[in-house]
Amino acid sequence: MDLWQLLLTLAVAGSSSAFSGSEATPAILGRASQSLQRVNPGLGTNSSGKPKFTKCRSPELETFSCHWTDGVRRGFKSPGSTQLFYIRRSTQEWTQEWKECPDYVSAGENSCYFNSSYTSIWIPYCIKLTSNGGTVDQKCFSVEEIVQPDPPIGLNWTLLNISLTGIHADIQVRWEPPPNADVQKGWIVLEYELQYKEVNESQWKTMDPVLSTSVPVYSLRLDKEYEVRVRSRQRNSEKYGEFSEVLYVTLPQMSPFACEEDFQFPWFLITIFGIFGLTMILFLFIFSKQQRKEN
Repeated sequence: MDLWQLLLTLAVAGSSSAFSGSEATPAILGRASQSLQRVNPGLGTNSSGKPKFTKCRSPELETFSCHWTDGVRRGFKSPGSTQLFYIRRSTQEWTQEWKECPDYVSAGENSCYFNSSYTSIWIPYCIKLTSNGGTVDQKCFSVEEIVQPDPPIGLNWTLLNISLTGIHADIQVRWEPPPNADVQKGWIVLEYELQYKEVNESQWKTMDPVLSTSVPVYSLRLDKEYEVRVRSRQRNSEKYGEFSEVLYVTLPQMSPFACEEDFQFPWFLITIFGIFGLTMILFLFIFSKQQRKEN
C-alpha cells in the first residue's frame, strides 16, 4: 500500500496543471494523497460542522457510491448547496477538469451514485465536496479499495450427524452469494466468514474465512438453540460487507424415552438362552444321577 500511495501522490503532484484555480495548490494535493491511507470508514477530517465524506463503497466492483454528512453550521445547511465533483486518471494523465456527480438520487440522500458507465477499476479517482462555492472535503481512492459486498442470502442448514452420547451434533450451513456479485464469471472473488452463538449469548464465535458457500459447524449441543450469520469480502481485502440475516438453528433433542425405544433390551433372546441353559443343567443332573445308580 505504501508504494501505491507514493505512486499516486507523485501522479497527482505531477498533474497539478490539470487542476484549475486554487484547487491545484500543493496543500490541497497533499491532503488528497494523504487520504489514501484510509478511505473507509473515517473518510472526512474537516472541522466539525462542515459537510464531509463518511463512506465510499462498491458492492460488486462494477458501481460505487459516496456518502457525506450534512453541514450543521450556519451557511452549510441550505438545501442543494453541497455538490460533489470528481476526476479520474485516464492512462497516465488526469482528466482536465472536475465533473459533477452523475446521480444524486439513486444512492439516497447526501450521496452520489456512479453506475457502470462511470466506474473503472485500477484507475484512481479523486472526489471533492463543495459548499457555497468552496471545497470542504476531498480524497482519492481506486474502486477495488472500497469493495464491501452486499450480504449473502438464502442461509439454510442440514444435520450431518449426532454423537453416540446424544449430547452434540454437527451441521452443514449453506448460503448463496450476493445477487449483484458476478462470482460465476470470476469478475469478483469473494471469501466468507461465518459466525455463530447460542441464542442467549452475546459473544459470537468466528470461523476461519472460506471461499466456498458452505461450511460444517461441529459439536453443537442438542439442548441449545443457535444463531448463525455470514458476511463476505473481496478476496485479499480487509473490509467485510454487512452480515446476512440471522439463521436460527434448533436441533432435535434425544429424549430418554426415545433412547429406550431405540435400544430395547433383547428379552426374547434372553428367554430362549435361559430355557436352553436350564434344559442343559437338568440333563446333566439326570445323567449324573444315573451314573451314580449304575456304580
